[in-house]
Amino acid sequence: MTQLQLHFGASTVLGASETVAEARWLEDLGFEYFSAGEHFMRGSPPGATHAALPLLGVAAGATENIRILSSILLAPFYHPLMLAKLATTLDIASGGRLTLGVGVGGEFPVEFEAAGLNLNQRGRRTDECLDVLRKLWTKDRVSYEGRHFQLRDASINPQPTQRPHPPVWVAGRRDVAMRRAVQYGDGWLPYFYNPDRYRDSLGKIREFAEEEGKDLSDFQWAFFPYISIYPTVEEAARVAGEALGGRYLYGGDFVNIVRNYCLLGTPQQCIERLHEYIDAGARHIIFSVACPREDRVRHIETIANEIIPHFKPRDIC
Repeated sequence: MTQLQLHFGASTVLGASETVAEARWLEDLGFEYFSAGEHFMRGSPPGATHAALPLLGVAAGATENIRILSSILLAPFYHPLMLAKLATTLDIASGGRLTLGVGVGGEFPVEFEAAGLNLNQRGRRTDECLDVLRKLWTKDRVSYEGRHFQLRDASINPQPTQRPHPPVWVAGRRDVAMRRAVQYGDGWLPYFYNPDRYRDSLGKIREFAEEEGKDLSDFQWAFFPYISIYPTVEEAARVAGEALGGRYLYGGDFVNIVRNYCLLGTPQQCIERLHEYIDAGARHIIFSVACPREDRVRHIETIANEIIPHFKPRDIC
């Protein structure tokens, strides 16, 4: 028998002004990751948004052991030299606790338009950014001539605390994102996924890795589930649909979307559903609560005290 290694984190829920208190609270509750995402403009008119790396820096300074995770950082908005320096500084300042989660975005075209970025080029721009990022972390000098980025004898000094670099988790649900995770990443972080699709996607990633000749023995299989904890699945789905429906612009009946992709119902029902994702291969679980602000503390404490303990430790044959 070998012990299944599972790791749990939570996305920020209390707001930017409470980052210090929240990071300490999550660490005290036993979470292994404090995560924060970002958008630059969201909705019409644009609602409040924050950048991920400053929040993670504040969280790192307030804690000692919990890892800090961007979930996710919008890579198309960053020049790779700037991103390499920012991430390296954060990794050093945190004592080597950074995991850099990146994605291409696209849910909110308004932020690309505002920044003068071509929405349709976000994937290629991200690929170049990640390619340069890895080179800056592993080579003394980097010159690069790409479509979106050009560098001349660029270098990063000092290098990150984690060697050869902080883990990079690539987000995304499409084949191109999975290939990106294989080519430039150390892990994969999808959201709005059901267990069957997660299992199938792991198979695809392994196929892509075989094509690329990449060893996945240290690859980190992550998952970002939204969770809504209420006495019935029906109530949980309704609340989650209201909480998330205004955030994502996917159209259709959002309650049906959350029924398919979110952890819903009582703690036991959420545990049973989470088992399906873990059986499908997820090992790093980053919870994001889907509920009104006044119910977020209860959700986080329920996750920490009733859901996570069910999975630690767990033996497998």
